[in-house]
Amino acid sequence: MPVVRVRQHVNPLSQKYQQPLQLPDWHKVYAAPMQPLHLDIGCARGAFLLEIAQQQPERNFLGLEIREPLVLKANEWRDELRLVNLHYLFCNVNSALRPLLASLPPGVLQRVTIQFPDPWFKKRHQKRRVVQPEMVALLADYLAPGGMVLLQSDVEAVAVEMCDRFEAESRFRRQNQDWVATNPLPVPTEREQSTLAKGEPVYRAVFLKKEPEDA
Repeated sequence: MPVVRVRQHVNPLSQKYQQPLQLPDWHKVYAAPMQPLHLDIGCARGAFLLEIAQQQPERNFLGLEIREPLVLKANEWRDELRLVNLHYLFCNVNSALRPLLASLPPGVLQRVTIQFPDPWFKKRHQKRRVVQPEMVALLADYLAPGGMVLLQSDVEAVAVEMCDRFEAESRFRRQNQDWVATNPLPVPTEREQSTLAKGEPVYRAVFLKKEPEDA
């Protein structure tokens, strides 16, 4: 895939990224809007979704990304492949997630991935990290019972923090208390591939939305 040059780090708390989200008409976005939906938060160039959407036409896929040039190019690639189960959306997930999830057809959200988010290493910047308690609560509100959340990072402290925040939400349960050795999805991200190619670890965890009788 050609490289689209953008800033690597974007501050989601800056005023520039606080504009209201223009919600799409899902019946125009997807050929079958009631199919199970996979939401990828922070999809970057969208290569992961582009590949998995072709492998799993029975699902819809939605990628959220704060860097607009990446979204525009990803939707061009989608159109070239004529995929009717894939869409990329430019938004700031910190402010847009609530109205976005509320606009979805009820019960369709069944899988969420948050993969290799910006680690924001400096302590004063860690409030910019994408996985905050408010996000976890929203996902618990809208994810279908039994739905899956996959978390991945190549920074152990970031992975631990993400897991801590999901474990603090009583409507989720961690599938395995140890790091998951292999990706449960059939397509790795570009970052995952490069990390493993260097012989470095990927810290990976799966959380499930509890069924009503287990809550």
